[in-house]
Amino acid sequence: MVDVRLSYRRSLNPTGLGLLASLAVGLVTGALFLDWIGGRALLAGNSMVLPLVLSALLTAVLGFKAIPLLQALKIGQIIREDGPQTHLQKAGTPTMGGVFFVPVAIIVALVWSGLIIRSQDFIDVLAVSAVTLAYGVIGWLDDWQIVRRKSNKGISPRMKLALQTSCGVLFCLWLAWSQPVSITSISLPLGLVLPLGMLFWPLAVFVLAAESNATNLTDGVDGLAAGTCAVALLGLGALVAPTSPGLMVFCACLSGSCLGFVAHNRNPAAVFMGDTGSLALGAALAAVGLLSQNLWGLFILSGIFFVESISVIAQVGYYKATKDANGIGKRLLKMSPFHNHLELSGWSETQIVAAFYLINGVLVLSCLAMSFGV
Repeated sequence: MVDVRLSYRRSLNPTGLGLLASLAVGLVTGALFLDWIGGRALLAGNSMVLPLVLSALLTAVLGFKAIPLLQALKIGQIIREDGPQTHLQKAGTPTMGGVFFVPVAIIVALVWSGLIIRSQDFIDVLAVSAVTLAYGVIGWLDDWQIVRRKSNKGISPRMKLALQTSCGVLFCLWLAWSQPVSITSISLPLGLVLPLGMLFWPLAVFVLAAESNATNLTDGVDGLAAGTCAVALLGLGALVAPTSPGLMVFCACLSGSCLGFVAHNRNPAAVFMGDTGSLALGAALAAVGLLSQNLWGLFILSGIFFVESISVIAQVGYYKATKDANGIGKRLLKMSPFHNHLELSGWSETQIVAAFYLINGVLVLSCLAMSFGV
């Protein structure tokens, strides 16, 4: 009986390579289907699948050069001692992987949208690219401090939030200057629109900081953040495709670049994206969502990231609320974020990643169905 149970559990425990293959098939098939229903030819410049595949291939190939360089520079991951004990064996794995996969996506997106399809929203692509790079630089500063100090303490949370807020304010100033007044309205399902007026601006700054921190929290298991972001970006690209072909290409490129990164970040990971990659990905999602007035769609697509963030907030809040006379509180979860709770509950890393990929895929389909009234 025990042997049967063990065999059954092994059969439900996918490999990192298997997850990579499933993600690749899912993304490419999804892009092909979205191009088909959008009336875009397979080999046309305005398709989603071509920039996605190109970015994936370029990132995957570049990784073979970039990872040895990161190793030579001794840019290794410092593992927190209070985390899952199985993660301690990952100490020294190269980090800051965002320095090679994020620029690949941005370069391909700028070239594709500016020279190949000559999209009218090229300035918008420039703007979201700048925001993505800015948050990537914030993440790089944090990663560099961790590597330099050989501690899991980077720049202070207050400094990180101040930098994120400053970048968010600058992006909002550009939005106010360049976009029509209607930018402050949020598109909802069934053709409804929610006008926010001046409330939109503090919300926009919050969304940029919250989304980037949420993707950062999700980056704790091999292939998790990159894969879930790849799925979310593909869905966001489909949402903006009818009105913003340049932003569609941007999302497709970043989705593909995430896929190419998973080729090296899958379990067992040869490299981690670090805050350099995770903060940039969150900022990219938020910037496109804000610029395209698709905050509601972004919220659904970011369901995984939202749950990860809420799990941390709930854990900290409950611990503080239940402190006894000795200053010791109770915990809702075995460990936060939620993926750590699952891991300490007996889930393997690949089982967590498979479940999150599947859930994110369902969220994307649900979002598109609601947005297009399917």
